[in-house]
Formats: sequence, C-alpha cells, structure tokens
Amino acid sequence: MRRSPDEEVVQVNIIPKAGSVMPEQHPHRPLSSIELERKVLLTAYLNKCSEDELIGEILMPLFRHLGFQRITIAGHKDKALEYGKDVWMKYVLPTQNVLYFGIQAKKGKLDSAGVSKPGNANVAEILNQVTMMLGHEIFDPETSRKVLVDHAFIIAGGEITKQARNWIAGQLDISKRSQILFMEREDILNLFIVNNISLPADAFPASQDADDDNLPF
Repeated sequence: MRRSPDEEVVQVNIIPKAGSVMPEQHPHRPLSSIELERKVLLTAYLNKCSEDELIGEILMPLFRHLGFQRITIAGHKDKALEYGKDVWMKYVLPTQNVLYFGIQAKKGKLDSAGVSKPGNANVAEILNQVTMMLGHEIFDPETSRKVLVDHAFIIAGGEITKQARNWIAGQLDISKRSQILFMEREDILNLFIVNNISLPADAFPASQDADDDNLPF
C-alpha cells in the first residue's frame, strides 16, 4: 500500500501465529546453563531417592504442574489394595470430558532380562501390575462413581529399554497396547526442568552453615 509523503510509520505490531507452542516449555529444546545445573542436581537426586520419594517429590509435583487433577497415591503400606496402581489421577479435556490415568512407577531401570540386576525392575512384574491397573475400577469421590483407567503410565527413574517396551507391547492386545504410555528418566528430567518446577529440598547439597556451627571457636 502506498503512503503519501506526509505519512510516516510510527509503530509496527508483530502478532504471533495462532496456535504456536511456547518454545521455552518444549521438553526437547536446548537447556540454558542454569537449567543444566538444575538437571545435574535432579539427576543426582534420582540416583539416591527411594521409590516413594520418586512418586511424592518428583512425579506428583510434575503432573500437578502439567494440569492433572485429583492425584492420589495408592500407598505402599497395603499392596493388596493397589491393584497395580501406585498413583491414579484425572485430566479434564477442553471439551470437559475426563480421562483417568494410572501410574506404575519403578525407581530403577526397566529391562527385559529374565533375572533383573539389583535396583532394576523386571518387565514381567510391570506387565502383571499394568494388566491389573487396566482391569480394576477406581472410585472418584468428586463424581461418586467407579471408573476404569483410560491410560496407564509406566514410569522408570532409570532407562526403559527398547526390548522392554517391545516385550510389553507384544504381550498386550491391540486395544490395551494403545492405553500404555512410557516415561523414563530423561523424560522426567526434561519435563521437570523446562517447566521450572521447584527441586526437592534434598536435591541441593548440604549447607556449609551446619558445619560452621561445629567449629571450636
């Protein structure tokens, strides 16, 4: 469009394209130096934390931040009542439909070996627990009704090997196969860091102030 000699441009507005994703929350983008430092701290924490700490200190804050609701820990005190679920939660879609999720979490590596090394979880045990998870109802007190889990998260504080993923998929029929979602250590780390979620207190090194109190002067 032509302008007359007496006109001038005083402001240019740049409007983002509709539906664009904010890059700073993308879990696979390059991390800043500060984020890399936080990732190192969180990695060290995952190396030493228990399974209950993985669930309570890492997974619950993460899924809450991602918009999941009614996150409920089944608890490890009474395994008979878990029916394969460490955690169940729900997610409300923009259409107001509700999806229910179960989580089976293991601290270490998930492999497909016949006998797992110490600290690793055997894939056959996971399959048994996931099968129970998908087949048993949960009670949602907010709706006062029992519902089935729509999807099951298999989450490992370590690696989930390709052989383990393929073995689980091969043991399930097509309908159940589509209900399984995997999340391993690198997924947890990246999602936790790019969403800027506060690290657990025990992830930070011990303060030197405590040692200074023991000085003899």
